[in-house]
Amino acid sequence: MPFAFPEGLAPEVYPLAWLVGRWTGGGVIKYEGITETPFRQDLVFDHDGGPYLRFTSTLRVQSGAAADGETTGGDDAFDTVWSTETGYWRVSSERPDDVPEGKQPLEVLVTDASGRLSLFLGIVGDGRVDLATDFVARTSTASEVTAAKRLYGNVEGRLLWLEELAAFGHPMGSYASGELDRVDDAS
Repeated sequence: MPFAFPEGLAPEVYPLAWLVGRWTGGGVIKYEGITETPFRQDLVFDHDGGPYLRFTSTLRVQSGAAADGETTGGDDAFDTVWSTETGYWRVSSERPDDVPEGKQPLEVLVTDASGRLSLFLGIVGDGRVDLATDFVARTSTASEVTAAKRLYGNVEGRLLWLEELAAFGHPMGSYASGELDRVDDAS
């Protein structure tokens, strides 16, 4: 099926056009001190014609799953919000010399309902996004996250992603990963 740019999408974000839409699927959280916990995710990338994409993400786990890692039931059983994020994705108009040919520099601002704000920098190209941050501002009650890396990829029409964290005094390590299917376009 040929790809069509979402109607009204700003040319500045064409490298991100493949992300536009609603995605849903599952994955697993596992980090030092956190029991392996399956989750369900809803992720939306949309736009209003400006030179950026907006995004929202909600991860849900089963009641009590965060404590024991056990799951029962279907998707409806994922009834407890683990995390929510909102933010903006922009393709940078400045191109550093170290950005490979066929890739574009990327800026991503992520706010987390638990009290964190992160500025990720990275690159996008060929259906792949690589992001990293060591700029994490947080409220006094937010979890101590000091750095993160994220990878998103379009693999045969599915959105696969993974995140690594440096948090709670631990070095950078795997935190979560997911496999999402496109539900609809959010053009």
